[in-house]
Parts: sequence; C-alpha cells; structure tokens
Amino acid sequence: MPETRLTRDRIEALLTRMATTKVVVVGDAMLDVYLVGEVDRVSPEAPVPVVTVHASRHGLGGAANVAANVAALGADCRLVAVVGEDQRGASVRAELDDLKLNSSFLVTDSGRPTTSKTRVVARGQQMLRIDEEIEDPISAKVMEKLGRSLERALEDADALLIEDYNKGTLVPQVIERGMTIAKKRSVPVVVDPKFKNFFAYRGATVFKPNRRELELAMGAALDLAHPDALPDALGKLAVDNLLLTLGGEGMMLVTKDQEVTRIPTMAREVFDVSGAGDTVTAWVGTALAAGASVREAAHIANFAAGIEVGKAGVATVSSAEVLAVHEAYYDQLGKLRREGLL
Repeated sequence: MPETRLTRDRIEALLTRMATTKVVVVGDAMLDVYLVGEVDRVSPEAPVPVVTVHASRHGLGGAANVAANVAALGADCRLVAVVGEDQRGASVRAELDDLKLNSSFLVTDSGRPTTSKTRVVARGQQMLRIDEEIEDPISAKVMEKLGRSLERALEDADALLIEDYNKGTLVPQVIERGMTIAKKRSVPVVVDPKFKNFFAYRGATVFKPNRRELELAMGAALDLAHPDALPDALGKLAVDNLLLTLGGEGMMLVTKDQEVTRIPTMAREVFDVSGAGDTVTAWVGTALAAGASVREAAHIANFAAGIEVGKAGVATVSSAEVLAVHEAYYDQLGKLRREGLL
C-alpha cells in the first residue's frame, strides 16, 4: 500500500487535539533513582570501582514514565498503579505533583515496597543498577481497590494504555476489567506487554511488543522478510493491530487489514535507549485518543522515540520537538528508497 504522507497541517492538528485528550495509564509504576559520581580508584575490598557520589536525582519509571510522557503533551493523564507505603512511594507522588499529574488514582499497598531501580553513573557510564521490588501478584484486597480506581479513571477517558513490566500489578482480573470497560465505551487500548500475560489482550487496538518478546511468546524466531510472519502473529494474538519495535531498525506495523508497514528509525544519535518503549506507548495512545489512524499514530510515535533516545536517561518529548523533525523523516525515507534499502 502506498504510504500516505503525514502532512505538517495534519500533524499540527493532531498535536493540538492530543493536548485536549483524557488518557488512562494502568500498570507497574516505578521510581528511577540516579546516583551520579566519579571513579578514581579500585576498592581494596574487592576488584570493583569505588564511585564517589556527588549528586542524586529521582525520576518516574515504568507506567509512571508513560504517564509523564502523556502529560508532557498537555493531555489529562490518570495513572492507575500501586505504590508502597514508603519513602519511595512518597517520592513517586511528589514527582507526579511536580508534573501536575493527578495522583489520586494511585493505590497504596503497605505490604510491598515501591518498585525502584537505582542506577549508579560515573563519567557518563552506568556502572551498576540495583532493583528493589516484589514481583508477586497484588493481593485480592489491593486488586479490588485498583479495579475501582481504574473504573473511576475510565469514566470519561479517550484512551487506555496498559503498561506491563511483570511486577505484579496487572493481574488477569485487572486486565479484564480495563479491557471490558474500554470495549464498552469504544475506547482505544494500547498494550505494552510482558510474557506472563501476553495472550490476555484479545481485541486490543494496538499491541506493542519488541522482537524478543514476540519470539519468546510465539516459541520461534521471526523471519521478518517472510510476508506471512507478522500477519500470522497478529491472528494468534487476536488483536486489531501489531506494532513491533525493532530497536535501531525502527518498527513494523501490521494492521487488521493484513498490511505490513516498515517504519525506519528516526534516531540520529543514540545516547540512551532507556524509556524509548514508554515514549512509543504514550504517543501512540494519545494520538489514537485524538482521532489519529493507527498508521498516523505509529509514525508520530516513531518521531518521538527518535528524539527520546538522543537524550540522557529517561526523558519526555515535546510536541515542538516532534514538529522540528517531521520533515527530516520524509527526507530520510526518500534517501533509503533511493538506496534500495526500503
């Protein structure tokens, strides 16, 4: 199918509408902690570098980072997630408040810690990451509270984004509750899956795994050059559209009409891939909420991801930044076609 060019007028209109949407994000929220310092010696206790920490900062991770990306577009974002009754849970709420994000849909669970990832960075390099988490499913009591919060968030929402990191928030009952409400209200659903619940999203509007996740679920390597490989996967998943992320190779979109579209990466320089998948989820979901087609949403999200990986750490992307690279995409596409690479 010939590509329909996403004109500047069209993308500007969509970006304007995206800022007026109401988007619900449900899933595993995390706190990212960065300890930044210098290394000038090796420990006498073990052959490991000693990092002298000079600064520390917090950021939102997982589903909370998706919410931050949605909020950066000006949309009304409701984050439905679980945090612990601890200092890091308080930090998540504080980060949300700083971003003018409503934290009233969060559920506090005194029986588990807030999921956190601490990265030790020196000379621009990540030296170590420490994960503090419990991956057990949330309790029945917390599940019911989360379900009620999800229902309240979806009452007048324009899209539902499901962000699964296998940290126990997205139990089958929560997934089913969200999907049922979204279907009843004809709200688009975008899913960023993990293996445990991979086949629990029948009827999702956009299902967005990476290649490794899809191959693991399908039990075989994917021959992306074979014309039937991705349409077959789409059928087995029973979702409307499959958006496969391929890292430095961009993305591939398979729509319900079985058309396969290759979307080359927009990244000019990759500084840090942290959070790129969250950016894609946020932008696809918010674009669909604004009335974009699935192809338009995927292309806009590709612009945003190309910008995000050029930034240090987990970062958000603005509408102005996406507009700035809009024309560059088509210049690059034309060059790749002339070189026979597309």
